[in-house]
Amino acid sequence: MAALMQAVRTAGQKQLSNSVSAMSTTLIRYVFGLPFALAYLLLICGSDSATLFSHAVDNARFLAFASVASVAQILATFFLIRAFSYRNFTVGTGFAKTEAVQTAVLGVFLFGAQLSATGWFAVVTSFLGVLIISLPTTRQRWESAPVLFGTLSGTTFGLTSLFLREASLSLALPIIQSAAITLVYMVALQSLLCVVYTRVREPSQFMAMTSHLPLCIFVGFTSALGSVGWFTAMTYQNPALVKSLGQIEFLFTVAITTLFFKERVTGREIAGVSAICLSVLLILRDQ
Repeated sequence: MAALMQAVRTAGQKQLSNSVSAMSTTLIRYVFGLPFALAYLLLICGSDSATLFSHAVDNARFLAFASVASVAQILATFFLIRAFSYRNFTVGTGFAKTEAVQTAVLGVFLFGAQLSATGWFAVVTSFLGVLIISLPTTRQRWESAPVLFGTLSGTTFGLTSLFLREASLSLALPIIQSAAITLVYMVALQSLLCVVYTRVREPSQFMAMTSHLPLCIFVGFTSALGSVGWFTAMTYQNPALVKSLGQIEFLFTVAITTLFFKERVTGREIAGVSAICLSVLLILRDQ
């Protein structure tokens, strides 16, 4: 679910990035996603929502990890949207997908989050599949900027995954509830930070957003729904494996391309998707 919603949300963000700034596109994801995140928290926790949330914000470990994760995710989204702005954006998004490998390595160094040999093989196989699909042919000119922004996006998304998992686990609640509380706290803080930044640095962008309200609501809804999936899965399991499994987003993209747009799938895309499918099977078998 998270991978499907991410694929759909990213398409909406790409369209928005043609009309508003990179930070404003980031703001839209959070501000318009917050009402949906709150509705989900009420659905999961019911009348206990306010009490559980109040206890969470009294938890120093939760506040530290969730706050750092919030800032890291803002930066990750900003870097990814900057990668979109370059002509050869497929290179940038390809390097952004190194987040699964980066998450695995960072997890070992920061939290001692070990993977089995099969898990490492699955992460690397998934990464190779993404590179096969995303990187340009030899006839295309390489640009350093999308590579840089794509890689930075992957790093900060990886840190986001690891920190939000630690924040969620620190609550010692049922996984569904702790993930929902973590999601609402992070989206609320991210909305506040992005609104303040936009008000100070780019006030004219608020008017630009009002011209695209239906698309803004669409991005907010799909972002919130995707985040529900990511946050819950990462609380359950090592984020590196979750991110590797999430590469099935490419399968959805290929399916849409083939079934709806009747475009021909290349041999390279088939090879890349096959590698991703293999990594998914390895992850499922290893659990």
